[in-house]
Amino acid sequence: MSDTKSQVLGEQGIYNAKELGTPKMLVLGLQHMFAMFGSTVLVPLITGLSVSATLLFAGLGTLLFHLITKKKVPAFLGSSFAFLTGYGTIATLMIARQQFTTAEALDAAKEGGLLFSKSQLLPYACFGVALAGLLYLVLALLFKLFGATHVMKFFPPIVTGPIIISIGLILSQSAINSCSSNWPIALVAILTIIICNIWGKGMVKILPILIGVIASYIVAAVTGNVDFSGVAAAPWVGLPVQFSNTVFSLFSAGRDAGTLYLHTIDAETGEVIISNMTKGGLLVTAAITIVPIAIATMMEHIGDVSAISSTVNRNFIKDPGLHRTLTGDGLATAVASLFGAPANTTYGENTGVLTLTKVFDPFVIRLAAYFAILMSFCPKFSAIIEAMPSATVGGISLVLYGMISAVGVRNIVETQVDFTKSRNVIVAAIILVLSIGINFSSAGAIAFSVGSANIALSGLAVGSLVGIILNAILPGKDFNFNEDVGSETGADMSGISEKEIKEDNKSSEKKAPKKNKKK
Repeated sequence: MSDTKSQVLGEQGIYNAKELGTPKMLVLGLQHMFAMFGSTVLVPLITGLSVSATLLFAGLGTLLFHLITKKKVPAFLGSSFAFLTGYGTIATLMIARQQFTTAEALDAAKEGGLLFSKSQLLPYACFGVALAGLLYLVLALLFKLFGATHVMKFFPPIVTGPIIISIGLILSQSAINSCSSNWPIALVAILTIIICNIWGKGMVKILPILIGVIASYIVAAVTGNVDFSGVAAAPWVGLPVQFSNTVFSLFSAGRDAGTLYLHTIDAETGEVIISNMTKGGLLVTAAITIVPIAIATMMEHIGDVSAISSTVNRNFIKDPGLHRTLTGDGLATAVASLFGAPANTTYGENTGVLTLTKVFDPFVIRLAAYFAILMSFCPKFSAIIEAMPSATVGGISLVLYGMISAVGVRNIVETQVDFTKSRNVIVAAIILVLSIGINFSSAGAIAFSVGSANIALSGLAVGSLVGIILNAILPGKDFNFNEDVGSETGADMSGISEKEIKEDNKSSEKKAPKKNKKK
């Protein structure tokens, strides 16, 4: 009986992992945890969010997702890269505790530590992400009431593709800045990822990000470019969540908002364009800036569920249904964000592991979630991750951000968007120029007032909203969503292509019989 099982493993689908025995199930669970690990911990490293909280809510979010989807979908929820632009936009706002009217005074404020720190502004970004998670529930309700085919008309590839392209291009500057701190170390990470992803086989192809992180980290440590003092000071056991990092801390009595300084400076007088930023105004700014990003992540979700359905040979779009999978993903994102962790999303790496092992039992994924939760209670482990040099993070980010934009291009190509139609060219052009142009303009955002609240709108928010409206009103819409076969509009932004893995496996399977015939 055991011989039969060993032959089946990796050759045909296994939907009940208990057949394999407890030891193999535990190993498979660990494998899924490490598959998601490299990308999941990279998001808090880039944003400044807590690594421990990230691991905790990746695990809890996955368990919540499985509960809502009737334990049918073998998906792991890890950190979403799509929201990096939102975190970056809010966390880099120049907000001071008092008013300065000249550029020189503002520079002095920066040096004197009078500006709000990144960590103080991140909870505002998390508030925006939590609202974005709730937007999933709205789309899930629309799917339930009207059906996916009708709702998806408003989110065709000509809208979602350019939005995803913009996300990657907006982030590119930060990746280059991080790499610039030590290009040799960054290049180790970049080259390792490329080699593993192009020429790697099996698990090596699934884990290029994790392997790239480890290789670059080791080189940095050997060359004396890592400070391990924080690791020595960190305890072995501790709580993964701190109240000051949560959204709930924003509503404490002592929390102020300060004064917002936009980048524009009057050429004649040298005065900085300023506006008082109330706590309410900053919350509204975070919401309007970040919520539109959910348009891209929801389409990513639909694509990932389609990929998992294809891999497992089950139509999860119909059963348990997109309304359930979206609800699970949205609630997991909202809960994680409220407690200071990144937004969640279904993970391509784990789909790749399913493809390789052909063990499709969702219980194995839940084991990975339990392992992630256990690791979140070890601050020393988190300190090792946080000690990673910025050049390593930059090298990984450079590849990932480029892949995000490439995924947007892939969306457009695979769905065969017709660019001979002027309406499609106009929609794509407006989204790209508004999203990227406003972000890199002198002001960096569009600022306006609503009553007593001053609001700053990011380029991505403006581009996304305008793109959706333009697509809805312009004639010539030609996109139809097929609920039976899934959607090509989705995007796996984690940097691994399930399609490449499947093609690699198919080519290997074709070669195997030929060898047998020769024998």
